[in-house]
Amino acid sequence: MTHADKLLFTPGPLTTSSTVKQAMLRDLGSRDAEFLAVVSSLRARLLELAAVAEPEYSAIPIQGSGTYGVEAALGTVVPRGGKLLVLCNGAYGDRLATIARTIGIAHTRLAFPEDQPVDCAAAAAALDADPELGHVAVVHCETSTGLLNPIAELAQLTGSRGRALIVDAMSSFGALPLALGRLGIDVLITSANKCLEGIPGCALVLARRALIEAAAGNARSLSLDLSAQLRGLDKDGQFRFTPPTHVLLALVQALDELDAEGGIRGRGLRYSANQRTLLAGMQQLGFRTYLPATRLSPIITSFLMPTHPRWSFPQFYRELATRGFVIYPGKVSQADCFRIGTIGRIQPEEIEILLAAIAEVLADMGVQLT
Repeated sequence: MTHADKLLFTPGPLTTSSTVKQAMLRDLGSRDAEFLAVVSSLRARLLELAAVAEPEYSAIPIQGSGTYGVEAALGTVVPRGGKLLVLCNGAYGDRLATIARTIGIAHTRLAFPEDQPVDCAAAAAALDADPELGHVAVVHCETSTGLLNPIAELAQLTGSRGRALIVDAMSSFGALPLALGRLGIDVLITSANKCLEGIPGCALVLARRALIEAAAGNARSLSLDLSAQLRGLDKDGQFRFTPPTHVLLALVQALDELDAEGGIRGRGLRYSANQRTLLAGMQQLGFRTYLPATRLSPIITSFLMPTHPRWSFPQFYRELATRGFVIYPGKVSQADCFRIGTIGRIQPEEIEILLAAIAEVLADMGVQLT
């Protein structure tokens, strides 16, 4: 393993396959018929993964990271003068509220403990108390902890009250089943470089077409206008501004590999096996998870920092990186944690190698946890 070949145990960008990387070694014009066919096929395949299709739903790719897609969705779908309920139980839920505040969307932030899922009863009460709250935004997998929020229940309560549900499924779509139509999700945002195992550079918004079409003129941004982006794609199949051509070519290959793995179910099984291997090994080394086992998702796991006097996370991180492994700092506000992701093009065998490296680093640091 060379320095350039580090394995990424993160929530994204991820370790990708060599074939995904090789798919980028082509140049296509953004208006070329071959590239337009790539975009059209990708959009249909994304809807298929979400168990929906045109004309009820549309897939709208937009340049940038996943957060660009979130900002585009909030800034387009929530009308000027509208009001948004943001359900927060971690850093990425807080980011939804930050986006709303920054672009001038009136909103109510309803916060919950970081180790607890969103309380649907509290969300229902907030909606019932304020009829101006026309839209609800929530993170599916709160990537700061790995906690899953109850999307099916939230979709049921928003649908029954005539409110639109916007789901940040950045780190879950592609590994966990999300049938948009059956669940009643109105807008879902994800990214090419998470569980789809593509590369960074394109956000993906799957939304009810009628909702996006009705949002014409709402956008607080020229480039992050989903309604205008959809109109452009409908008109001639083109992005309004220069598309990330190489990123989308890589995503085609990544979707082919997702299909070959058995689709969302197959990928989810591998990620679950990765996490089981990780948890068993980390517990044997003496680490404890921030969340109880019943609340862990197979995406990413937050571990509590040891209290051993010789423990130093910067040193731990550095030593693992020199051995070819990249993990993530924590994002929990009420506890000192670090995170290890179990998604991307990694297998349980790579988790075992990581665990051996962690044991070696602990020994070098003189940290005994068991």
